[in-house]
Amino acid sequence: MRDITTSKEKLLKKIRKALLEKRDNPYPQLEDLPLYPPAEDMPEVIFAEQFTNVAGQFVFCEDELQFIENLLTLAEERKWHKIYCWEPKLQDILNQFEYPHYETDKDFEQAEVGFTLCEALIARNGSILLSNGNMAGRRLSIYPSVHIVLAYTSQMVMDLKDGFKLIKAKYGNQLPSMISTVTGPSRTADIEKTLVLGAHGPKELFVFMLEG
Repeated sequence: MRDITTSKEKLLKKIRKALLEKRDNPYPQLEDLPLYPPAEDMPEVIFAEQFTNVAGQFVFCEDELQFIENLLTLAEERKWHKIYCWEPKLQDILNQFEYPHYETDKDFEQAEVGFTLCEALIARNGSILLSNGNMAGRRLSIYPSVHIVLAYTSQMVMDLKDGFKLIKAKYGNQLPSMISTVTGPSRTADIEKTLVLGAHGPKELFVFMLEG
């Protein structure tokens, strides 16, 4: 009698047979091996390179005064007038230097810049780890056309798993309902494969880094 078993059936039979046979794991230590080779540069250098490669703009500041000076220069060049900041720690810095900003969501539809903190910076792929656990919530990093992040060297980690460890240590079992990574400004190439920045969020993304 002619065998009319299809190729699909043959494949499924092989899979069933393999599942029934118990074998020892040929690579028992595989999960313990590092995924990447050791980094040759400092995480800050790797992050800056990866971040700028995806159209992010990175500025290292020695102290808060230099940060404010850089921010003033940038705002004057870009003619920013409506900078929104909802996080008390950032508000304290801006108020200390009498930098004008909005602390509520009044006229938020006119916001030009959203100014936030972050949970971590991921050096390996130049990403920013954000959550809604801070006062900035979900809106401030998405709605304005420019997003500015103030980060500290203590928040720099090599890989995403290390960033999640920071979040776990900070929040324990009360994890934020939104945790996301941002890698450069919002972008899409859906229309005729032409890259467009700012399609679903900010057109520009800045990271100012301070020691600490």
